[in-house]
Amino acid sequence: MDSALQQQLHTWYQQWQQEDAAHSDRLQRWRNIEPESAALLALWVRSKQAQQVLEIGTSNGYSTVWLADAVRATGGHVDSLDIEASRSALALQHLQQVGLDTQVTLHTADAADFLAHAQATYEVILLDAERGFYVNYWPDLRRLLLGKRGALLVVDNVLSHAEQVADFITLIQADTQMCSHTVNSGAGLLCVTVN
Repeated sequence: MDSALQQQLHTWYQQWQQEDAAHSDRLQRWRNIEPESAALLALWVRSKQAQQVLEIGTSNGYSTVWLADAVRATGGHVDSLDIEASRSALALQHLQQVGLDTQVTLHTADAADFLAHAQATYEVILLDAERGFYVNYWPDLRRLLLGKRGALLVVDNVLSHAEQVADFITLIQADTQMCSHTVNSGAGLLCVTVN
């Protein structure tokens, strides 16, 4: 990542953290992934030379920019989902501002519907959305992981919101075909792959 993009991401992150602090309603917040977690995610995309990346939870595009920069290096592409059209539109503006819009297809879609019909073989999937739906997503996420050798699912906020993802993690840990590990980065990243 070049220094100009690093600086832009730093500026955005600081600005959006301040905006989040001004909202008491969590649904009005951007809730961006922490920079250290975004950097780690981008590193994994690069190390896997990932061609197909899926992001569930675009928000304003902060993590999307990190992923887009990583797939620019690998020659890959990102599909990013958000249910709110206004957030997808804002993410597009940010991607265009830094010249990364061609690396990403933004989908304004319900994640459950998208996952149910997804046929792509994603090497890296970032799950950073409404945690109450994760259990329902698992059968399709599992299918996508099993469909691509070495695929990696990364779930954000597993330490900061442990009680909200407890049932989801229990499902994963009970699955003998999966292995997982929690990384103490940012709000906590759960990494899941096939045994």
